[in-house]
Amino acid sequence: MHADLTQLKNFLIDSSLISAKDLNAAIEEVGENEKKVEDVLIAKGLISEDEMRRAKAYVIGIPFVDLRKEKVAKDILVIIPEPIARKHNIVAYKKSGESLEVAMLDPLDLEAIEFIKKGSKLKILPRLTDTESMKAVLLQYQKSLKAEFGDIIQKEAASLKMVTTTEGEEVGEGELKKLAEDLPIVRIVDTLLSHAISQKASDIHIESFEDELIIRYRLDGVLHDAMILPKETAPGITARLKVLANLRLDEKRLPQDGRFKIEADGQNVSFRVSTLPTYYGEKIVMRLLPDSVHGFTLEGVGFHGDGLEHIQEAIRRTTGMILVTGPTGSGKSTTLYALLDILNTPDVNISTIEDPIEYQISRINQTQVKPDIGLTFASGLRTLVRQDPDIIMVGEIRDRETAGLAVNAALTGHLVLSTLHTNSAAGSVPRLLDMGVEPFLLVSTVNIIIAQRLVRRLNDNKEEYFLTDAELKELGKKTDLDKLLLVLQKEKVTQEKDWQKIPFYRPKVSAGESEGKDEDGYSGRVGISEVLPMTRTLRDLIISGATSDAIVEEAKREGMMTIFEDGLYKAARGVTSIEEVLRVITE
Repeated sequence: MHADLTQLKNFLIDSSLISAKDLNAAIEEVGENEKKVEDVLIAKGLISEDEMRRAKAYVIGIPFVDLRKEKVAKDILVIIPEPIARKHNIVAYKKSGESLEVAMLDPLDLEAIEFIKKGSKLKILPRLTDTESMKAVLLQYQKSLKAEFGDIIQKEAASLKMVTTTEGEEVGEGELKKLAEDLPIVRIVDTLLSHAISQKASDIHIESFEDELIIRYRLDGVLHDAMILPKETAPGITARLKVLANLRLDEKRLPQDGRFKIEADGQNVSFRVSTLPTYYGEKIVMRLLPDSVHGFTLEGVGFHGDGLEHIQEAIRRTTGMILVTGPTGSGKSTTLYALLDILNTPDVNISTIEDPIEYQISRINQTQVKPDIGLTFASGLRTLVRQDPDIIMVGEIRDRETAGLAVNAALTGHLVLSTLHTNSAAGSVPRLLDMGVEPFLLVSTVNIIIAQRLVRRLNDNKEEYFLTDAELKELGKKTDLDKLLLVLQKEKVTQEKDWQKIPFYRPKVSAGESEGKDEDGYSGRVGISEVLPMTRTLRDLIISGATSDAIVEEAKREGMMTIFEDGLYKAARGVTSIEEVLRVITE
């Protein structure tokens, strides 16, 4: 079942969706391949994806449905699991007897239709819809899940067994253990964890206050309120999480750290648990870490152009250091894992010392730091160099001893990858010098320094706008716009010679859509970075004791894009917004 190119061509012209001249030009460019013709027309902006879908559906006789204001019943919505719905852009919206009507962006996706048919044992009736309708229905999964979560909380909280104590008396460990095993508490915690995973949260914050327990999720780097629970649920939830993380139940005065793992949606997810005593009870923060992640690429992380070439050149070397810098949560570990994924070939031995091991990678020997038994970055690194490694990854250079050992390893024939907590690439130089690394050793070992941040990606719900003179003047104070325009032209982002003609984008949030990560106009994150290769000129500057400002100025003369410039580059590509770049840079 497919749209005949001749029929499609006739319909597009007859309905005035496109001119015969433009259509014939596209056919001449790619030949009679229907799919390629569509791609060319859409890429040139001659027709939108939704208009093309409607045209094809009309030609092959598939009805179109508008679901933007449709409220789909929960029992029908969940016939297609959310991961399948999102992956294939297919949602169930109406059931009549043994027939199920499904809305799709691609009603010719026979594989998805067959999969749903087998799972539901129903006759599938495909219908075409548009992207706005699809987003509206996919959003109902989250709202349905939130409603279900709230129902469970209310139901289970009502049946909780309260722990009563006289003033000044501590609850015993046995009593807390019973509370942690109470069925309502188990259900509440299980649902809480499942909800966080489905929302793709990176952290869960559980905070006790005088009259309530507040649950917040960090989604795409920003905290959002997820749920407000009755204060009575706090002791049980805290006890349950302590049991899972193998922490002491009766210790409430000191911070504790632990870890546990659960399986969800076919993958293992580790939770790193940290407890902290506060005035109204213990605060718990959990970091969610998928156990096995693969497929990281430098392009996927956000590198491009000259910066990407410099990194690829650096990892082709067999000795020296590659440093990734930035504050906590800036994606440093992800970049290191992307580099390791490229370097991970059968002819090299790769060993790491990390705190914590965030992702497990096959064929790489990963060691977890355990300071309480004397296994620190320094002691672990000292042992690693005796393990015949070709490549060593040190999770973080925190102190003088680790810095010295890392430099020594790079000098003695190893490629060393590590991270530093500095705000810029050039800022790594004085930081290493402060740790006691001699300038001549630093310039002999460091191949490249990468500084980065993470910005939220704009989703499809965005609007186009152009910069005003005042906005351009303000941006011009922060960066060299002429230089950046040359980069945009070189990488074929635009051929415009005037900034006022280059479109930028910002979230277009509809009325009433103020909660949730997808509803604020952003979904997912991407890196913005500056890449500082250690050139001969920069080595001479460092040896002569130049400041980090002087190093930055020279690097910019040699073509380095700053983090802010890379952010503007990605804003000009429509990946993120200028407001988001400014938010992250000024944090």
